[in-house]
Amino acid sequence: MFEELKTVIIAMAPFGELRASIPIALNIFHLSVEKALLFSIIGNLIPVVILLKFLKIVSDFLSHHFYFFNRFFVWLFERTRKNNQQKFKHWKEFALVILVAIPLPFTGAWTGVLCAFVFGVPFKKAFPLIALGVLIAGIIVTLITISI
Repeated sequence: MFEELKTVIIAMAPFGELRASIPIALNIFHLSVEKALLFSIIGNLIPVVILLKFLKIVSDFLSHHFYFFNRFFVWLFERTRKNNQQKFKHWKEFALVILVAIPLPFTGAWTGVLCAFVFGVPFKKAFPLIALGVLIAGIIVTLITISI
């Protein structure tokens, strides 16, 4: 059971997520494919729930109590929305799934949460889309890992 817990913890990390936890679970911990995929998905979704629920609360608190954070969030949101609004409008929710599903650097569940936050996608809509992306990414990484 200790290997499963380690797999969950590795999958929770923002740098690596499923891309690290699945190969480690399969090749180092020698978990079955099903266990590696299941515990990696669970671990990857834990921070998603926490971040989707509390990122706005923390952002609002920091913006209202610290001038620096207010300026930073205004700059970040305006810049990101200006540069990516057209793409997001065109692809809508599909963009969130694809962003999370493609197992490349700077993509994944953490990035999906940040995009959902910046573009104001509510929890009830964002979580299933991010979870679908995590599932797709998990399947892709698993297939690549077992085929190498």
